[in-house]
Amino acid sequence: MCGRYAVVSKLKVIEKEFNADVSEILDRFEFNPNVSPNDEALVITNDAPDTVQLFRFGFTPHWAKKKTYMINARSEGDHNKENATNYTGAKGIISKPMFRKAIRSQRCLVIADAFVEGTTEKKLSDPYLVYRGGKKRPFAMAGIWDEWIDPKTGETTKSFAIITTAPTPLMQAIPHHRSPLVLTEEDEKRWISNDLTLNEVTEMLYPFDDTGFNAYPISTDIKSAHNKYADVLKPTGERLRKEYDYIFYQDLELQGMGETTARKRVEDRKQNNQLDLFGS
Repeated sequence: MCGRYAVVSKLKVIEKEFNADVSEILDRFEFNPNVSPNDEALVITNDAPDTVQLFRFGFTPHWAKKKTYMINARSEGDHNKENATNYTGAKGIISKPMFRKAIRSQRCLVIADAFVEGTTEKKLSDPYLVYRGGKKRPFAMAGIWDEWIDPKTGETTKSFAIITTAPTPLMQAIPHHRSPLVLTEEDEKRWISNDLTLNEVTEMLYPFDDTGFNAYPISTDIKSAHNKYADVLKPTGERLRKEYDYIFYQDLELQGMGETTARKRVEDRKQNNQLDLFGS
């Protein structure tokens, strides 16, 4: 499952990368290296493909009597219980009551700079940050969304879940038994197209090509949704794949991590006794 991810790019970078307007969220967006369930996070939906919006991470279908907070939508549904990487059978998500409407007509891009996976056995007690090398970020994960109205208060909540598939080779190396569906640039546009047939949707629900992606272990501080400081993304060990010219955390340091100056001063004071793994 994918229950944590990072959004650290500046809005102007996101706007340029996805060719989508960010003006509606300028006053609401906050740097978030630890996007957690129930956080507001960046999405681009099929009904507003030219606009970046803030939706709640944790899907609630429109018909629910109360909020459900489903963070992931399993593409195989109740099938492929062994999480076999070569699975080619039915995509149960299309018939699952929770998701069958959204997968057909309410798809979204979930914007991220990296995502976090724990090992299958220890989960977020043994977390890894997964990122794309070559400074090719942000990227988009496939998501679905819905709009729910609280029957008691009338308050509207727009929420989303991330589509997951069987594990990619990098996920297996962690090891983790699932993977979010990371989209290619071409498939980003297709995913939120209203012209996509259901058959075309299901043809996209397979593990992505993780060539160019890498991962390294990070602190278990990521487990707490309250830990929103940049150092939760700091490596605590070696990368899983050899890499000579790019380190995710160093690049974030150079760009300032998207934090405001005041916030960075506060977090610097919190972290001033921690060891800098990269040296001066």
